[in-house]
Amino acid sequence: MIRTLTGISVILLVGHVQATISLSPYANSFFPSNDQEPASPLKNNEDESRNRFPQIIQDVKVLLSDVIIADLHRDTLEVIFNLSRIYDLLMEADQIGDMNIEDQDEFERFEKSFLDIYTHKLSTIQSSDAPVTAERFRRDITEVIEPLEIEMGETKYTVVDDRDGHIPLVRNKYVDQFITYFTTAKGRKQFEIWLKRYEEYKGLILPILKEHEIPEEIMILAMIESGLNPKAYSRANASGMWQFIYSTGKNYGLKRDWYVDERRDPVKSTHAACAYLKHLNNLFDNWYLTVAAYNAGEGRILRASRLHQTYDFWQLHSLPRETRNYIPYYLAAAIIAKDPKAYGFKLPKVTSFEYNEVTLEHSADLSVLARVAGISVKTIRKYNPELRQSASPADGPYLLKLPSGKKDSFITAWNSIPESERFAPQFLVHRVKYGESLWTISRKFGVSIHDIASVNKIRNRHKIRVGTKLKVPVKGGNRTWGDGGTGGPSGHYKVVYKVKKGDTLGQIGEDYGTRASKIRRWNGLKYGTQLIYPGQKLIIWVKEG
Repeated sequence: MIRTLTGISVILLVGHVQATISLSPYANSFFPSNDQEPASPLKNNEDESRNRFPQIIQDVKVLLSDVIIADLHRDTLEVIFNLSRIYDLLMEADQIGDMNIEDQDEFERFEKSFLDIYTHKLSTIQSSDAPVTAERFRRDITEVIEPLEIEMGETKYTVVDDRDGHIPLVRNKYVDQFITYFTTAKGRKQFEIWLKRYEEYKGLILPILKEHEIPEEIMILAMIESGLNPKAYSRANASGMWQFIYSTGKNYGLKRDWYVDERRDPVKSTHAACAYLKHLNNLFDNWYLTVAAYNAGEGRILRASRLHQTYDFWQLHSLPRETRNYIPYYLAAAIIAKDPKAYGFKLPKVTSFEYNEVTLEHSADLSVLARVAGISVKTIRKYNPELRQSASPADGPYLLKLPSGKKDSFITAWNSIPESERFAPQFLVHRVKYGESLWTISRKFGVSIHDIASVNKIRNRHKIRVGTKLKVPVKGGNRTWGDGGTGGPSGHYKVVYKVKKGDTLGQIGEDYGTRASKIRRWNGLKYGTQLIYPGQKLIIWVKEG
């Protein structure tokens, strides 16, 4: 059994107090290296695919050790890069199948430690950006708040707002429990973050709701599902503001492939959510039950309604605790958001999420796009959260979103740079050798089996022929940039390091007193390219003395 992360918090606290302590030996102790014997060529490929869960858990632990090291060195770019890779690996899990009991237990322990480190221990990352915060916050509140004890008979409540075309907002003792939670110390900080995002995105989302004739209060549903974070994900592998799982997103037109995950696109996912909510409301003709079904599934709500012979949500006492708490939780958030000042919140001043679109005919590196637009890569990613790679898609035109007012200057600057600098190749070609499988190839290049199969249109993932040429998607393109090993900074001497099993760039960088991001630049390794591998030679420039 792979060791868990329960000791990480202690390491981090010691690391912050005594910055001189090297974390490498600790990291190797708590995060197993990739020091495993390669799978036998005779082993069934289906077994390899099914056994990906333990490997994913091992990989994310190693990556998290790199995050900790990079955070101590204040290497924000490396922290963000490795967190992004952790996120992608966790998302890969939904493409494989069900976990066994041991894997599920290990996975949950990792998720708990990962969330704690992400939200409390990383000095280079704002906790408000944590992609799993909203769902975990809702679960934690459900554990704290007393279970609802439904009173049989007439439901008693106070009407706050009951206008035509709106969802009725009411208060009762259950709603008041959550209002108290949100307005006191524990919940206030999180709700302030949500209000800030509400102000930022309401100019984008409310017009879409109006277009679909959906009540504006439904925006609060995205708030409690994800904290209005486009990159949020849940334990159920739901993603985006509206927390679509892969299958439901696909049913409502949201594409997920190597390049993009449209569940994370605020515009497309909001249109999809409106279509799904219309379907649910046509079924129930009751917005409370519609919202509850969005959380628990329509089948569960229908069964409870038949059992209790009522469409009054407050009388469905057979529903699970989380679902019974969901509507009071939703109503509390909606009531506060309607008049934040009345509950002691200051209305945040933020820049509205407004953008212009530019059509890109070919794949382009995000760092080049950011430089030409005069903004940061982080801003490019914020306006295009559906992008999964460090480049725009290569399979057709892509509408790139830029902050409002940047379009004209971008087009002028974009047309002035050479064609060769604009576009980023997205593949390398690999010829299948004897004994290789999609699993071993995916390990070699740090790409998921799903993505290799997708770009090569492989239907049977367990049969690939020796000699077949596969296009292997490379994160961010495969162009060399920076020094590429041809020359180093002044006052430094060159070391050629041969990669060993279990090495990571973060650990190598710490051993030589440098950063993983610099090693990438010196060796032409783009953020998101294939993993380093045993035997690979890296050029490292070490400071004299």
